[in-house]
Amino acid sequence: MAGAVTTAVGVALMLGTLAAQAPQFKRTILQQKDLSAPGREAVMAAVEFPAGSETGRHTHPGEEISFVEAGPFVLEVDGQPAKTLQTGEPFFVPAGVIHNGHPEAGKTAKVVATYVIEKGKPVSTPAPAK
Repeated sequence: MAGAVTTAVGVALMLGTLAAQAPQFKRTILQQKDLSAPGREAVMAAVEFPAGSETGRHTHPGEEISFVEAGPFVLEVDGQPAKTLQTGEPFFVPAGVIHNGHPEAGKTAKVVATYVIEKGKPVSTPAPAK
């Protein structure tokens, strides 16, 4: 009997944790190519943001050149006011700059991103919380 109660409590806690997790964004790599610049590569990705999702504070080991395929999309760059971008608007994030991105509250967004990064490095690296 005690085992059944323990199992039931464990399942309830697990389901509560799953329900409490925020939606996750999805980055799909479309292509990845070496560049003529030594040690650099370009990575193009489609990024989908369900309502309530965000990238979290992060950096890239190179430049990010992107546009909002479907918005609105909110870009938060450290040291700057948040900027709401509409469908079709481009944006640029310099290498190593901490930033976060997410759709407006209750909405979804899509971004097409090209990262010009150091070859062999991850596309993004989490940054410390503020």
